[in-house]
Amino acid sequence: MSQIKSSFSPSFCDQDPYLDPFRPQIASLWNHTHHIEDTLTNHGTTTLEAFSAGHEYYGLHKTADGWIIREWAPMATAIFLVGDCNNWQPSDAYALRRMGDQGDWELQLPSDALQHGQHFKYQMHWHGGSGDRIPAYARRVVQDPQSLVFSAQVWSPEQSYQWKHQPPPKPEFHSIYECHVGMAQEEARVGTYEEFRTQTLPRIKAAGYNTIQIMAVQEHPYYGSFGYHVSSFFAPSSRFGTPEELKALIDEAHGLGLYVIIDLVHSHAVSNEVEGLSRFDGTTYQYFHAGPLGHHPAWGSRCFDYGKPQVLHFLLSNCRYWIDAFQVDGFRFDGITSMLYKHRGLGTAFSAYQDYYNGNLDEDAIAYLTLANKLIHEIKPAAITVAEDVSGLPGLAAPVDQGGCGFDFRLGMGLPDAWFELIRKRKDEDWQMAQLFHFLTDRRKEEQTVSYVESHDQAIVGDKTLAFELMDAEMYASMTKDKQSHIIDRGVALHKMIRLATATTANGGYLNFMGNEFGHPEWIDFPREGNNWSYHYARRQWSLRDNPDLRYHGLAEFDAAMLQCLHQPPPMHQEAPRLLIANDSDKVLVFTRAPYLFVFNFHPDQSFTDYGIPATPGTWELILDSDASRFGGFDRLTPGQHFTAKPIAITPETTTTMIHLYLPTRTALVLRKTK
Repeated sequence: MSQIKSSFSPSFCDQDPYLDPFRPQIASLWNHTHHIEDTLTNHGTTTLEAFSAGHEYYGLHKTADGWIIREWAPMATAIFLVGDCNNWQPSDAYALRRMGDQGDWELQLPSDALQHGQHFKYQMHWHGGSGDRIPAYARRVVQDPQSLVFSAQVWSPEQSYQWKHQPPPKPEFHSIYECHVGMAQEEARVGTYEEFRTQTLPRIKAAGYNTIQIMAVQEHPYYGSFGYHVSSFFAPSSRFGTPEELKALIDEAHGLGLYVIIDLVHSHAVSNEVEGLSRFDGTTYQYFHAGPLGHHPAWGSRCFDYGKPQVLHFLLSNCRYWIDAFQVDGFRFDGITSMLYKHRGLGTAFSAYQDYYNGNLDEDAIAYLTLANKLIHEIKPAAITVAEDVSGLPGLAAPVDQGGCGFDFRLGMGLPDAWFELIRKRKDEDWQMAQLFHFLTDRRKEEQTVSYVESHDQAIVGDKTLAFELMDAEMYASMTKDKQSHIIDRGVALHKMIRLATATTANGGYLNFMGNEFGHPEWIDFPREGNNWSYHYARRQWSLRDNPDLRYHGLAEFDAAMLQCLHQPPPMHQEAPRLLIANDSDKVLVFTRAPYLFVFNFHPDQSFTDYGIPATPGTWELILDSDASRFGGFDRLTPGQHFTAKPIAITPETTTTMIHLYLPTRTALVLRKTK
């Protein structure tokens, strides 16, 4: 039987003395989590894995005798299944029956009562009203192209999908390609799982990434929400294809050696009532908090009540379902900050530790996140979980047994903010190298971080991608190789250097959003009334990347070479970056990591000859040069050069070993020790 440890001390705090005053609160959170787990597992007589099997009980299932459908709707007074099977007319033959006193309802039907492909809903009744509802555990939800109305669909193909490939081994370092199936093609329309499988997956593999993070998988009524206003948590979005086609995509990715994680949105739910869970049984508080706490003031969505066992049952089962049914390798949990705090993270700077522990933490949400991580890793030990959090709450990505929430990685959301602030607010000649190195390596000691320059957030309409921020309208006229432009030269050079500096200082993983590796122009804007329902900006222009006469091609080639450098043995990420030079007047930044030297000359107009770089004795080989012509540079260095570290007298009594390099302006070099 499980036991609550009243004297538990969170050991992750040992690495941060500033947490000492808050140890009792952190220990209290840990104990609350274990109290919840103790309750859910009936004092240890069952397991979290067994508790998380709600998807096997609720929803529509085919049995040896016919069909059975179950639903949790405690305040409903009557529920009828209506659809193609009964001309959408409620009848006693299709009425669910209340089972027990916990709010469960059930309907058993003969085999010929439902057919694969038929559409259906509930007609839900409650005191004072009624309405159409889609089953909470529906595994297939479709939208009628004419009426635009959503309904559940009976999904029971004659032959279940036969998996061909085992998931690949867990990468030592995750290079993550954040992608969206619908906008992965160049045509102005919604792409499909099949197109992504056959056309985009080979591109990702060839580019050198080892992990894909698929956005917008869970069904969402509004395409432009980027998949973050979920309505049906167990249904893969049908606008991209069938569940079998999604499985084939994941299977093919595994066959290519790619890890597959998906965005999991458990921080909130769409406020739609017919399509979603809001007022599902007539109440506003079935799945969500009652009153203002149940509404997100910035997102216009509903906020889950993580203190309810039935809500934990639903969400934990959802975690297990995507692993069980689709063999995903993990999750990026979206909107964690909104879950962690009752104020949803709004209006809080999180500039001091007191901002974390000032009474606004939602201990039930923290318990859920901790149990979700524990469950996911029990079901699939090689799974990875990534927390999207802007607050920086300590312990979020620390192990559960050390008092943390158990995420494998925290998304380094401060990095893009720092880069874009630097670019927008400071002239190139005012960049400070030590400050740059600090924000690249500023992370909690107990945590692994996924570093990135830009995700989809920086590409949404109203913002700018890194390439667009650096080059703006000049991209429209001067991206051909034969066109001279100082703006493009600067932008292309800094695009490569900024991404290399970010990737090579990462300690857990590196993330890129689809197309940004080659400097995709403009922004992302999904079809909406404000743009006359245009798909022009909701696509990826791969032809720009593929055209060898364009500078986009060189950026993509550099990104692939950078990833090859990241993944070659010996792995650089197993050793922390160590700063060697941060010269503000020269704008030179040099750091070492394992047997690698990383040299950056950010100076806008000055190159240096015979620049001395501290290096351990031996021979060093130039393995990556951002100025190579194939990367859109000027070939100012001979490729494959070798440099020997030689003793240099610092004072009459001391010497050091150094190599001397030619550092062209706005160029980054990577060297590896060979002897």
